[in-house]
Amino acid sequence: MKNLFKQFSLLVVLLALSFSAQAGINIEHWTTANGARVYFVASPALPILDVRVDFSAGSAFNPAGKSGLAGLTSSLLTTGATLDGQAYDEEQIAEKLADLAASLDNQVDADRAGLSLRTLSSPAERNAALQLMRAALTAPTFPTAALTREKSRTVAAIQEAETRPSSMAARRFQQAMYPGHPYGAIATVDSVTSLTREDVINFWRTHYTAPRAVISIIGAVDRNAAENIAALLSEQLPAATTVSELPAVSLPEASTTTVPHPAMQSHIQIGMPALKRGDDDFFALQVGNYILGGGGFVSRLMQEVREKRGYAYSVYSYFDPRKFEGPFEIGLQTKREQAGAAIKLVNATLDDFLKTGPTAKELQAAKQNLIDGLALKLDSNAKILGTLAMIGFYGLPLDYLDTYPDKIAAVTAAQVRAAFVRHVQPAHLVTVVVAAD
Repeated sequence: MKNLFKQFSLLVVLLALSFSAQAGINIEHWTTANGARVYFVASPALPILDVRVDFSAGSAFNPAGKSGLAGLTSSLLTTGATLDGQAYDEEQIAEKLADLAASLDNQVDADRAGLSLRTLSSPAERNAALQLMRAALTAPTFPTAALTREKSRTVAAIQEAETRPSSMAARRFQQAMYPGHPYGAIATVDSVTSLTREDVINFWRTHYTAPRAVISIIGAVDRNAAENIAALLSEQLPAATTVSELPAVSLPEASTTTVPHPAMQSHIQIGMPALKRGDDDFFALQVGNYILGGGGFVSRLMQEVREKRGYAYSVYSYFDPRKFEGPFEIGLQTKREQAGAAIKLVNATLDDFLKTGPTAKELQAAKQNLIDGLALKLDSNAKILGTLAMIGFYGLPLDYLDTYPDKIAAVTAAQVRAAFVRHVQPAHLVTVVVAAD
């Protein structure tokens, strides 16, 4: 047992080293007999296997009045399952995973939810770990005791979040950006308290089906083994169901929401729904955002807000593309008495960038940094798995990683400015200030 853990830990350390010399990532893709989409990368250097299964089952699919259900369902998958006709509780599942030096974790965001597995790729350990993953996905038992505990934890987390200005700002910002849209719904004490075991079972049966699944596999297995893994994980999922598509995102009108709080620092978030996955402007926006607020100390926002005026220790901007328009956000913290001046400066900096775009020097530095930084995003199986899952779930081209450097390098200053004008519109920017003066 101890030797197995030592072996696994050593392999994890060596894994990053092995990928530093890897050139190119060959992604293979197919669809299982029951409709699950599969994305596979062979990585024979080390005997490790990573598998991730995502479903169109994120928080945006919560039924009206039941915010929190998607996250609760995902978290309960590993708390009990039936394997080979025998019921296992979460302690028994955890013990079996520990004996295999494997890990099984849940993930959930606005668009997707599911499980990720890391295990040794040797047949005995791999097969045993995959059987546990299969049981959690296809035969979860959703024990009442675990349900009660997880609901209590979630309620406690919400109550704590409503005392912290940073989380209060994030929750109000989400609501302000997406009024009336599922992306804007937040879990509340009442919505979580009302959830039942029947709600969880119905959500699982409705959304955890093969046609809604994307299976991502990377590790020391061949194509034939990967096909068997995908079939094993998908063949006993709930029967396909009809699910209403998410509604289109409507852009909000510009507004400012102020929330009182005794904190000495004001927490400020400014932004709007801006970018879908697969949008042609993605690369221009990546380059432009690095210049505006994503490049740390070299970004314009950092130079103007921190270095020249000392309004904030940190200020940032980013795009979070989703199936529908995901957020563009600028965020910072500043002293209560200078929040108004800081917001005015941020808006002026953004307006100037929208009008003039980047300089030639800024453009070249941003492109070089993004290209050079790609390798650091792919220096382990875990990181590649996350990117592979993103490519598969959002239907991006299989050569996305191969063409990324060239597409970044080809971005022009005119393209950056035009893309920002299309996607970041002051008439639709919402501002949230917690701890308003």
